[in-house]
Formats: sequence, structure tokens, C-alpha cells
Amino acid sequence: MNRHKMAPSLGKVHTGAKKPSFFKNAVKALSGLKSEFGSFLLFLSTYTKDKVMFFSNIFEKNKNTVVKSILIKRGKRNRFFLHVAAMAVLSFGVLISPFITDQNPFSKDKNLLSFAQDISEQKQSLAPQDVFHTQLSDKPRSEIITYTVQKGDTLSGIAKKFSVSEDTVRWQNDLTDDDITVGDTLQILPVSGVAHKVTSGDTIYTIAKKYSSNAQAIVDFPFNDFADPQTFSLVIGQTLIVPEGVPPKSAPTYIARRTFIPSGSVSVSGAGFTWPIQGTMNQYYSWYHQGIDIGAPIGTPIVAASSGTVSYAVAGGWNYGYGTHVIVTGNNGYQTLYAHMSGLNVSSGQSVVAGSTVVGWVGLTGRTTGAHLHFEVRSGGTFYDPLSFLH
Repeated sequence: MNRHKMAPSLGKVHTGAKKPSFFKNAVKALSGLKSEFGSFLLFLSTYTKDKVMFFSNIFEKNKNTVVKSILIKRGKRNRFFLHVAAMAVLSFGVLISPFITDQNPFSKDKNLLSFAQDISEQKQSLAPQDVFHTQLSDKPRSEIITYTVQKGDTLSGIAKKFSVSEDTVRWQNDLTDDDITVGDTLQILPVSGVAHKVTSGDTIYTIAKKYSSNAQAIVDFPFNDFADPQTFSLVIGQTLIVPEGVPPKSAPTYIARRTFIPSGSVSVSGAGFTWPIQGTMNQYYSWYHQGIDIGAPIGTPIVAASSGTVSYAVAGGWNYGYGTHVIVTGNNGYQTLYAHMSGLNVSSGQSVVAGSTVVGWVGLTGRTTGAHLHFEVRSGGTFYDPLSFLH
């Protein structure tokens, strides 16, 4: 009788511990996945931060070199930046076009017939003088172009059309008089002056002397290239533009450089400006040289051209080609800049008096070929010809 009670049931199998359910296994797996994903995000964050810091350090070390290269080659590279900007604008237009489709003339509120009627009414309202004329672009040109003389052209008219002097057209095309005929081809320089093909032994200094110009003007023209931007070395066969240059043995209607040698007490003009230095005018204001250059010996004192406060003063280094320079925010609303100095005599926040306070001394710092003061006048981000304010 007891034997039957002790006999195990043949229909049951005992496995010991009870198996966990599928739900518990899934929760455990998700918990592990969550932990691993958190670890991955932490690793990704640390890795990204390290890489950002790494490339930021590289950028900080090389940004001055990049800026210097862009500045030196600004004439050659402006097209690239213009193309990039144009592509950016085009891409932006493509992206926002879906949002402005409701404004097009064929939207649900308009139809082709009403649009055609609108156009017809506008055409009828146009006066005869509403005619479009094609005009030549007045943007800076980077190279010598070829122009074919058209009916009605004159040499003076062509010179005016391309914003160069008549002498420049004559010199470049070996013209002995102003007689031109329809179909003639003329070479037109981008600025007034001469073009020079580099030969053995040429330097910017010998070229400047040959054409009664100055080396700084050759260097400042943004489309002139140099084998070494630091030493301004040249390559035989390359063509240089010599702004305001004059061919040897020519007798053009040429205006010699003005020499400014103030004597006695310095006077302040009605606009609140005075000459910052005594010296020789080496280079005038232009679209590519937005200031004037006044040559003087190294160490010549430079006085504030307007009364105000020093807003920026930096000594040494490249500094975008300005070298050691000072910017004064004048009480007259204009900023004045004094560049290429050998040393500073003022600091940021200091008040200066026109014609009295010495801001620094003439030097050779920055991108320069000789001792001179580069002087600029600005207001609201716009550059002005300093000669308009100086008397």
C-alpha cells in the first residue's frame, strides 16, 4: 500500500527551478541594450569632442596663413567666392521654392487667362522710353581684354567706357594718333597705366622706376601674382600691371605726384581733419587701394588726423597686411587708420587730438615695399578717399 504512494508519477517531469518567462528575458535584453547604447553615446560624444578640438587647434594654427593667402590672392580668388555665393543663393532658392508656389501667377487663385490679361494691360501701359539698354559691367577687371572698334567709337569714348586714361589705350596699342577704324582690335588694360612683360633681372623696384611708378602700387594691385608673396619675386615671361605707370621717353598728359610738405602749425579742416604726416604722395585712392600712401623716412612721427578715441591698436605681425597699425574713431563720425608703423605711441581707449597727438612712427611692417604711411578714412563700413577731407 505504501509502495503505490512512493512511486513517482510517470506523466510528470520535474526540472528543478522554474524557467523565466519570455517577457522577463525581453526586458533583460532591452536593459542591456539600453546600457550599451548609453555607453556608445558617451563614447561618440567624447570622440566627437576630441575631433572637434583637434581640428579647431589645426584651424587656429593655420587660419592666419589662410587669411594671408586669401588677401594676397584676393584678385584671383574673388571669382571662386562669387561662384560659391551664387551656388548658395541658387540652392536657397530651390529649398524655399515650395513655400512660395502659392504666390505664382498660375496658383489656384489665378488662371492662365487672367495672367495673360494682366500682362497685356502692363504692356499697353509701357511708355516708349521704357526700353532696356545693355551696359558694360563696371566690376573690376582682372586682365587685359581685347575690344573690337564699333561704328561711332572714338578713342576717348573707349577710354571712358572702360574707365582708363586715353594715354593708357595709346600706349598699350602703340598708337601715334587717335585715328581708329571700325574693326580694329584694341587691348584694354584693367586700370590706367602700362603692362610690363617680366624679363631676366627685373624686380618690382626696377619696373617701378622704369615706368615712373612705385613698387607699392604694383604690389597692391590685386591681380598681380608673385612667385613669393613675401619677397615679391617674379617669373620671367609673366605680365605685370603697373598702375599709373608711364612708358619711358613718352610725353603724355600726365599729372605728376603731388608733394605735401606742410609748414608751420598744422591746420584742421572744417570736417575735422588734418594731414597726419609730412611727405610725398606715393599712391592714390582706388577701388583696389582704399586709402592713400604717403612716403616718409622711417621714424617720422605720425599725428592723429582727427580728434577722437583710439578704438584699435596692435603692434607687430601681419595683421591683414597692415602690420603695426592704429584705428581712431573720430568725434566727426569717421574712423581713420594708420598702417605699416614701426611702433605705437597710443593704446586702445586713449583720447587723441587732431594734429597734436603722435599715434606712432613711419615703418615697414605688414605688406609693404618701402617706408610709408598707409592712411584710410571709413564710416559705416564704407571707405572714402582721404583727399576729399584733407586740404
